[in-house]
Amino acid sequence: MLSALVARTADGWHVLVRHEPHDKKADAFLIGPSGVSAVVICEHPPDDATAQILLRQAEQRCAGIRSSRGQVLARTAVHLVAILPGAHDARSDGLYRALAEKDIDKLFRRDTTHLERREVEGIAEQARDRLPGYLPLRVSTTERTAEPAGLLDVEDLTEDQLAAAQQRSFESWMTFLHPQQQAVVTRNYNGPARISGPAGTGKTVVALHRLRHLARRSSGPLLFTTFVRTLPLVHQQSFHRLAPELGDRVEFTNLHAWARGFLSSRNKEVNLDSRRITTAFSLAWTVHRESLTDLEPTHSYWETEIDRVIKGRGLRTLEDYVKVTRKGRGVRLDSGQRERVWRLYQTYQHNLHDRGLHDYNDVLGMALTELRREPLETPYAAVVVDEVQDITLLGLRMLNELAGDGANRLLLVGDGQQQVYSGGWRLSDAGIPVQGRGEILRVNYRNRAKVLEFAQRFDATNRVDDLDGAAGVALRDVESANTGGTTRSWQGPELELPDALSAALRISPVPPGQTALIVFKQRDLDCVASILRKADVPFLDLKHYQGDDDGKVKIGTVHRAKGLDFQAVLVVQFGQDDAGGEAPEDEARELRGRQHLVAATRARDFLWWGVVESPER
Repeated sequence: MLSALVARTADGWHVLVRHEPHDKKADAFLIGPSGVSAVVICEHPPDDATAQILLRQAEQRCAGIRSSRGQVLARTAVHLVAILPGAHDARSDGLYRALAEKDIDKLFRRDTTHLERREVEGIAEQARDRLPGYLPLRVSTTERTAEPAGLLDVEDLTEDQLAAAQQRSFESWMTFLHPQQQAVVTRNYNGPARISGPAGTGKTVVALHRLRHLARRSSGPLLFTTFVRTLPLVHQQSFHRLAPELGDRVEFTNLHAWARGFLSSRNKEVNLDSRRITTAFSLAWTVHRESLTDLEPTHSYWETEIDRVIKGRGLRTLEDYVKVTRKGRGVRLDSGQRERVWRLYQTYQHNLHDRGLHDYNDVLGMALTELRREPLETPYAAVVVDEVQDITLLGLRMLNELAGDGANRLLLVGDGQQQVYSGGWRLSDAGIPVQGRGEILRVNYRNRAKVLEFAQRFDATNRVDDLDGAAGVALRDVESANTGGTTRSWQGPELELPDALSAALRISPVPPGQTALIVFKQRDLDCVASILRKADVPFLDLKHYQGDDDGKVKIGTVHRAKGLDFQAVLVVQFGQDDAGGEAPEDEARELRGRQHLVAATRARDFLWWGVVESPER
């Protein structure tokens, strides 16, 4: 079996083999484009106690290895693999990955490649110094062996090949972290904790590594959740590449899907029907329109008021509504005006009740009530919440109840500058104290310098006070880790948009599968989809995206794109004020700035920003 590993050194892998047998140390370390693995070769799968010892010894031995950019090899990036003789079944949901001898090639799958040759060589060189008692073994060949994808020798590449190679999506985050990120991954928190930081600073990366760290040091299931429906599926794929041994022990699902599944398990019926819910509000608006149009004529503003302020905050009485601070809302309301809004809310609730309907806030409220009545029989070891800035206070209260009290049970990840919905809150309003357990990341690793400079132009106000008064870090204040990048701008009438988009796709150095086209409203999405369809450009709506590179351009609204990133992003803005929607100007301007910032920072290498001059379509 060792011979099978050493044979791979002809393809650029490195193997260090232990001199003397030792029950509590790995037999070998395997280093290559898929990362670092501590390998044990044994007759039977190790028990968990032995695996813990082997894993921690491997983590400690590799501690201190750094990349050329000063990042550290993450302790959570070291894999533990047990190779078993015969036809043992592969094991998951544990501390290590178990492979039968016949399946050893799975360690070398090209779809797990995420490190370049120079990174692999750097790790191997440092590992030799940190692994006394281990001997590096290599085989030599008379002819140069074809290298697997991802192992790049710059001297042998033509200029065109080098340019293409530099555009590849090497995911070094799976192995290397910034020292501050590594510290957050392994830190012990005696209560709820919060990670914030501007776009591109690696908040989700830290959350995924922390999930693996907590899984290695606990028993029981773990939960990763967020507001966006499709985002957990994308991160689930990334996590399975990072921690294949954990199988399904970590549950990835969006907030409302979890609540609905939980209520179903308790035989609590939920009736969510978006069209009928919209009708219920429209009927209520018809009754109360005259009493509110003098304050703000658009019904969508008052729909948001009920969704994000009254029901989103879990307000039960008019007195509570009169007292609450409506952070982030553009129309000021005195007590008498709030009473008018409350009557609209009551009529809406009456309409829902008469039709046997529940809206999304109702689902969260029902789940919270049920959790308080009877907690989970098997509690989660930890709950990680991504993109927390767009979750309502009601949702946060439910998640806090779900996580329960105790160390390292709840981690909230987000950035108020990237809030794409109206309103705002403080964590203290949800009863979640994080003082002394707040981390702010300050180095942008996602966006190349030119893309970051473009995004920093947007004035994005933070309306989520997640430090209860302490100042955060804005995107314009981050340190940039990447040079280069390309940005292009276009402005013109809608009739010229098809040609402009086609030209943008032609000049982009990035393949379609790593390209996203982002707009700000659903009607805009219908327009650009029609353009791509007529141009025979294959595309996939982001609501169906799960992280695969299928060769198609991804298209979606900024609400669908949040939390994702792509090598190239094309943004189409229909009119200067379109992204702000129907809201008072101050609120619309703030929301527009945040949405624009989110759209721009989805791009890693190439950003094209188009503005359609026509204000009406």
